[in-house]
Amino acid sequence: MTPEKKKLMTDSFGRSETLKFYKAELLEVETDFVSIKIPKMEMMTRKAGMFNGAMIASLVDVSAGYAAVSHYPEDCYVVTVELKVNYLRPAMGDALVSKAYVIKGGSRISVIRVEIYIQNEGSGSESHVATSLVTMMKIK
Repeated sequence: MTPEKKKLMTDSFGRSETLKFYKAELLEVETDFVSIKIPKMEMMTRKAGMFNGAMIASLVDVSAGYAAVSHYPEDCYVVTVELKVNYLRPAMGDALVSKAYVIKGGSRISVIRVEIYIQNEGSGSESHVATSLVTMMKIK
């Protein structure tokens, strides 16, 4: 990935009002790979303290979108065609971390695998809580 493309992506991430609201952090961005971290906030959790599934699905969608954009050398815009999330266990912890990998990047359609982990700040441990498959379409 060129420095210009990386800057385009990090600037886009920084402009997103939703990602600011979630206090999201772009951990890593490379060609065909993106990692994002979101700290736990009360509004994101269920009564038992676990992250709500909608929060996980939102992180999957955003991560897949940025991973798809990372695949293309030019500036572009993508939309979600299909998104499937398998929740593996309750997401109890301090932060969500996504790891999004482009499996197949085509000229218009890309397939992305997104793994979601829960991170516990005190122990530094990670636990796999969801796995996803997302199809994105380049429209610009």
